[in-house]
Parts: sequence; C-alpha cells; structure tokens
Amino acid sequence: MKILKIVMLHAFLLIIAMITVIPFVWMLVSSFAPNSDIVKIGGSFFPTMSTFQNYIMIQEKFNFMGMFANSLFIASTVTLIIIYTSAAVGFVFAKFQFRGRALLFSIVLATMMLPWAVTIIPRYEMMVNFGWLNSYKALIIPSIVSGFGIFMFRQAISQISDEILEAARVDGASDGLIFHKIILPMSRNTIASLAIFQFLWSWEDFLWPFLIINDEQKQLISVGLRQFNGQYGTDYGGLFAATSISIIPVIVVYLIFQKQFIAGIASGSSK
Repeated sequence: MKILKIVMLHAFLLIIAMITVIPFVWMLVSSFAPNSDIVKIGGSFFPTMSTFQNYIMIQEKFNFMGMFANSLFIASTVTLIIIYTSAAVGFVFAKFQFRGRALLFSIVLATMMLPWAVTIIPRYEMMVNFGWLNSYKALIIPSIVSGFGIFMFRQAISQISDEILEAARVDGASDGLIFHKIILPMSRNTIASLAIFQFLWSWEDFLWPFLIINDEQKQLISVGLRQFNGQYGTDYGGLFAATSISIIPVIVVYLIFQKQFIAGIASGSSK
C-alpha cells in the first residue's frame, strides 16, 4: 500500500512537471520552425524543426544583443544592490534594539501590501521632476530597497545565535566586520533565494522600462520583444527564438544558486 502511494505521488508530480514544461518545449521547437508552420491550422501539435533562420534574423529585426546586454546590466546591478541593502537593514532589525523598531518594521511590511501599480504614477512624476527620464538611474535607484528582501533577511538573521556575535565583539570586531564576515556568509541560502527572485523580477519587468526609456539603444530586452508584433501580424518564429535566448540568464542564475535555494526551503520547512 505504501509503495502504491509513492508510485501515485510520483505519477502525479510527473504529470504536473509535464504540464509545466510542455509550453517551454513547444516554444523552443517553434523557434526552429517557419512562421507558416507555427500558425498552420490542422497541423501537428509540434511544428516541424526545419530552419535556423529565426535565430539568424533576430539581430536584423532590432538591436537584440544591445538590449540583451542592457537587461543583463540592469538586472544584475539591481539584484546585487537589493541583496546588500536587504541584508544590512535586515541585520539592523534582527540584532539591534532601538526605539521604534517594531513600528519601522511594520512600515516595511506594509510596503509589501501595496500593489505595484499604485505607485507607478507617483514614481513617474518623481522621475520627471528629477530629470531622470530615459536614464538608467530611474530603473536602478527606485529599486535599491526591497521590503520583501528585508523581511527575508530579518527572519533568517534572527536565527543566528547572539552568542556568536557577542564573541566576535569581545574579540574586537566592529558591527561592520561582523556583518561582512559573519552575517553574510551565514546567510548564503537567503542570498541565493533573493537573488533568484529579484533577478527574475528585474529581468522580466516590462511596464517600468517601457515608460521610462525612450532611446532604443538604452531599451531592455523585455520591451524589445515587442518589435516582433507588427500592425498586421506577428513574427512568431523570431519572437520564440528571441525569447528562448532571453530566458538563458534566468536559467543560469537558478543553476548557480539552486543548491542554496533548495537548502533554504528545506531548512525553513523543518523549522
């Protein structure tokens, strides 16, 4: 009976995995097919893989490599900054006692409850007043603090024993040294989790770059993919080819941090 339950569970998980993966497989297969096969009615479920032309024509459609590099720079920069600021603020909330700490942390949590769309107009007006339109400053600076990241690090750092920090202080370590030499190394799982989430959110962000950046040379890949949508039709083959390449950085980031990410989830579930 126990073996039967295990088999049924694995079969169920396999079905869920296939449902999740099939759209990506279909997109990858379609990226090697001509547009006529992709939109053909009555054909097979998977188009015939018969051409590399979609990948060859990507750069001719628009500045794909330039936008890809722009997105990689913005997503990496924002992710690194948010990890550092979230860890620093989370350390303060977790290990320092000061008046108003609970109120300030409540305010941080409250920012997580606000829909992102509510802040678009005020943020856009601020960027106009600062003169930051069509500038990467408008993409990076408003994103340097994350309520979600602060919450994650605060919870993780709270689990670190105070005795370890007190021993370091007795040995003459400053708070800055403790943060960089003890807190950050012991927060690897949290860093990995936040890195995956934040890089994905930054990489796929469409609306904010679309509103802020007007220069095609500065534009991000998430907005650039719109170039495949014409007035009278869509180049699905080129779109799928560009999308297949554009998801590579997200996969690479996940592969780099997957062990720490899974370890963090397992640790959280056991606690």
